Amino acid sequence: MTKLSKPPLTIRLCGPRGFCAGVDRAIQIVVLALKKYGAPVYVRHEIVHNRYVVEGLRERGAVFVEELDEIPPEHSGQPVIFSAHGVPKSVPADAAARNLFYLDATCPLVSKVHKQAMRHQRLGRHVILIGHAGHPEVIGTMGQLPSGAVSLIESEEDAREYAPADADNLGFVTQTTLSVEDTAGIIDILQSRFPMLAAPAAESICYATTNRQEAVRAAAPGCDHFLIVGAPNSSNSKRLVEVALRFGAHNALLVQRASELPWGDLDPDRTRTIGLSAGASAPEIIVDEIIEAFRERFEVTIDLAETAVEDENFLVMRDLRDIELTGADMAFVNGGGQG
Repeated sequence: MTKLSKPPLTIRLCGPRGFCAGVDRAIQIVVLALKKYGAPVYVRHEIVHNRYVVEGLRERGAVFVEELDEIPPEHSGQPVIFSAHGVPKSVPADAAARNLFYLDATCPLVSKVHKQAMRHQRLGRHVILIGHAGHPEVIGTMGQLPSGAVSLIESEEDAREYAPADADNLGFVTQTTLSVEDTAGIIDILQSRFPMLAAPAAESICYATTNRQEAVRAAAPGCDHFLIVGAPNSSNSKRLVEVALRFGAHNALLVQRASELPWGDLDPDRTRTIGLSAGASAPEIIVDEIIEAFRERFEVTIDLAETAVEDENFLVMRDLRDIELTGADMAFVNGGGQG
């Protein structure tokens, strides 16, 4: 038998992984707006939490700003796009006051959470939002309602200590990118303490978050290492790291590019199985880049750990539907490269 020149390695490649329909739609909106209106197109905050995507859009003519007052008055006719995470109601109001033309790329599933929160309030309930303080999605959801109408719960400890003014008129929603297990624990505590607590009419955690966590959960047992492609500020990516550790991976790590792989920790004599997935805002080209980096050092076998097939597609706004994307555009939108 011929001895392999490289040590063997199995990569458990999760599916689904990477771009979800909401991220795909948001990136499409920026690319289509650039084609229709020309550069610059302004984007308030990162359109999605991924440096590769942001840099690729910047190269195409997108200008990222933190606040609307950074847009020069002479460019007020150029579109400004709101990110997939959603924005408080004050942001489009500010845009209108500045006579800015805006396009809202909020993920439809985040918009659904906004509507559920507003429905609770309309029915006389104080809204509990389960989520992470400071995350753009949480800021956007809380900003749909008047100040003081929403209480943020981040942990089971928060849930145990929460003291509402009216325990009989409460309703909850959640950030879309949370850990399913952690959120369930928080909800259980709240429901046991407040039996009249009203749930949202539909699940708040989005299908893509759930699907990616389920795939990691299935692949994690016995993995020596588990790599999640994603940004440090990506909530759904960080939750995947937690899920991998919780369900059996010996080690789990968030990486943005192959250049961040910790080769010093990946001892060929002790590394036989690696799990690999990507958060909902991470492009597939980086997954491919990481696999190729392993192929240079190991004899790689790919073991597909697929737990669901996604076919969701969220349409862009009507004003942009008449613009055609080139093959290079579509490759970028689908996570395949800068084009």
